[in-house]
Amino acid sequence: MKRTSCWLGLALLLAPATALAIDLPTLSLGVKAANTPAEVSTALQVIFVLTILTVAPAILLMTTAFTRIVIVLGFVRQAMGTQNTPPNQVLLGLALFLTFFVMAPTLTTLNNQALQPYMQEKISQQQALERSVEVMREFMFSQVQESELQLFIDITKEEQPADKKAVSTTILIPAFMLSELKRAFQMGFMIYVPFLVIDMLVSSVLMAMGMMMLPPIVISLPFKLLLFVLVDGWQLVVGSLIKSFG
Repeated sequence: MKRTSCWLGLALLLAPATALAIDLPTLSLGVKAANTPAEVSTALQVIFVLTILTVAPAILLMTTAFTRIVIVLGFVRQAMGTQNTPPNQVLLGLALFLTFFVMAPTLTTLNNQALQPYMQEKISQQQALERSVEVMREFMFSQVQESELQLFIDITKEEQPADKKAVSTTILIPAFMLSELKRAFQMGFMIYVPFLVIDMLVSSVLMAMGMMMLPPIVISLPFKLLLFVLVDGWQLVVGSLIKSFG
């Protein structure tokens, strides 16, 4: 017992000395005057990167397949009338992974043509950014409709572009968004039709039986779920979504 107490006392005496011997990292933030143009450039680059990280979710929504996918999945849930089932977290997670699946070829091209050359210091940061924008423009051009492009060209009163390169990115992005919304609502309408038929049939039967006080949704919901399961609804919806980007 005395030997244990001696070892404990020795450990307590050596603890402060050991703590002083260890170099702990520190983090300091501050604002000071720049002495060279390089320091100003570095500060501006840091601010630019932080800004990009802030608007990254908006960029994901505007320039990828996420918009169409998440809207169609929302229409599926509303058409079935299951309220919050599946929950928002599940729908958003599914939409996000489906977006990565659809965008995989585009992201691979972006990595090979822009990110990897920049990491290997073969191209400059400006060149990497230009190549990245060009890859994303190719994807958006493959999905955008001419009517939406013409709408924004007429609004901005710009000259009629001779080719794709003449179309500015500020016109392409909102036109792409409108095209995605249009196609998502078209797919949502097709999803609603069979469930609407079931609701109408159930309502007609209940009225014919004189059950005015019984909400039709109580009876139609099991039938809609049964129909969705029998036709393997999730496979049809996800398959149609992915094929719509082909």
